[in-house]
Amino acid sequence: MVDIDKLCPGCMQHLKDSNTTCPHCGYPLNQKVVTQQTRTSSKHRRLPNGFGSITQVRNRNLRNPFLARICVGRNELGRYILKSLKPQCYFATYNEAYQALMEYNKNPYDLDDDITVEALYERWSALYFEQITDAARRTVTSAWAYCSAVYGLRAKDLRARHIKGCMEEGFRIETRGSKKGEKVYPSAGMKSRIKSLFNLLLDYGLEYEIVDKNYARTFDVSEDIVKEKENATKPHIIFSEEEMQILWQHANDTKYVDWVLMQCYMGWRPQELATLRLDEIDLDQWYMQAGMKTPAGKQRIVPIHTKVRDFVRKNYDFAISIGSEYLLNDKGQTHAGSWKLTYDKYAKRFDKVIAQLQLNPDHRAHDPRKTFITRCKKTGVDEYALKEMVGHSIKDITESTYTVRDLEWLRSDLEKMQ
Repeated sequence: MVDIDKLCPGCMQHLKDSNTTCPHCGYPLNQKVVTQQTRTSSKHRRLPNGFGSITQVRNRNLRNPFLARICVGRNELGRYILKSLKPQCYFATYNEAYQALMEYNKNPYDLDDDITVEALYERWSALYFEQITDAARRTVTSAWAYCSAVYGLRAKDLRARHIKGCMEEGFRIETRGSKKGEKVYPSAGMKSRIKSLFNLLLDYGLEYEIVDKNYARTFDVSEDIVKEKENATKPHIIFSEEEMQILWQHANDTKYVDWVLMQCYMGWRPQELATLRLDEIDLDQWYMQAGMKTPAGKQRIVPIHTKVRDFVRKNYDFAISIGSEYLLNDKGQTHAGSWKLTYDKYAKRFDKVIAQLQLNPDHRAHDPRKTFITRCKKTGVDEYALKEMVGHSIKDITESTYTVRDLEWLRSDLEKMQ
C-alpha cells in the first residue's frame, strides 16, 4: 500500500516505505524520502536567467515527465522565448533535464533550421576572434564586408555559386576619402580571403550540424585569381642609402618621418610600433619590451638606438601631455576622432611620407623592418642577437636554451648599425 505522505525527491511521485530506489525515475533513495510537510524545502534551485526552463508535466502519464527548454530570445515585453531542447527534451528526472541544459549552455548549438549566414558568422566570429590577432581580425572583417549579398540567406541553403558570387561580384561601399560612397570590388587577394572566410565559417557550421556540407571546400580558387594575386603582390624593398639620407634631412621638418626612422632603427612591425604603449618603454635604461604575432616575437626586448632616442623622447612627452597610453598618436588633418593608431592609420601616414619626400612609391609600411634587418646584417650585428630583437625563432638549442643575452649585450650589437 502506498504511503501518500512520502515522495521521491527526483520526480515527486509517491513511494512505498520499502523502496530503495524510485520505481518511477530511478532516483537513489538511500532510505531518505521527502514528506509532504517538508516538500517546500526540497524544491529545486531556481535556474539562472537565460539558462532555460525545466517543467514537470503532471496532467499526462509520461515515463519522462520533465520537459527541458532553452531560451532563444525575448519577446516585445522582455519575457524569455522558450524552445524545446533537441534532440531530446523529455527526461525521467529533474536532474537529467538539468544536466542536459548544462551541456547545452556549455556549448550552445543552433536549434533553428532557418539560421541565416549573417547569424552564423556572428556566432562563429565571436569564438574565432578570441584566438587570433587584431590584424587577423581585420582580414576577416574586411572580407566579410564584400559578402552582403548572402547575409540574409539561410545557412543551410548556401552553395558554392553563392560564395563564388561574393568573390566575383561582391562589393562594399567606401566610407571615407575621395571615393566615399563608391562601390569597391574585391582584389585578387581579397577574393582568396573571402574563400578562406567561408572555408572556416562553414567548417564551424558543419561541426554544429547547422549545415550538411561545406560547399566552400568543394572548389579551389581559380588559376586566374592565383596569377592575378601573384602579379599584384609587391615584394618588400629596403630603403637605399640615398633614401635614408633624405629621411634624416627631413626628420624635423616633415611630419611622421621620425616614426619611419624609429622603425628603421629598431625593426618593429608596423602594427607593433603603432600600438606601442608607454608602460612598455624604459627611458632610464633606453629600451622597449613589446611585440606580437609569434611566441618568439611577443614581449621581446629591443634597445633604443642612440640615433632615434630624441624621437622616442619627443613622442613620449607628447603622449603624456594628451593623456595617451600609447607612444605614437595622431588625429590626422581633420583633428577629429581618436588619437589612437591602428595598422591602417600608420600605413596611411607612412604613405604620406613616401609621397612628400618623393621616395620609391613601391615602399610599404613593412619595409623599414626589412631595412633594419638588412642594415644590421651588413654592419655585422650578431645573427642571434638580431633574431632576438626582431622576434624570429631561434632553432639552435644552445643559443635558444642556454644563452642569455642581456640588455647591454643586445645594445652593443645594435649600436654597430649607424
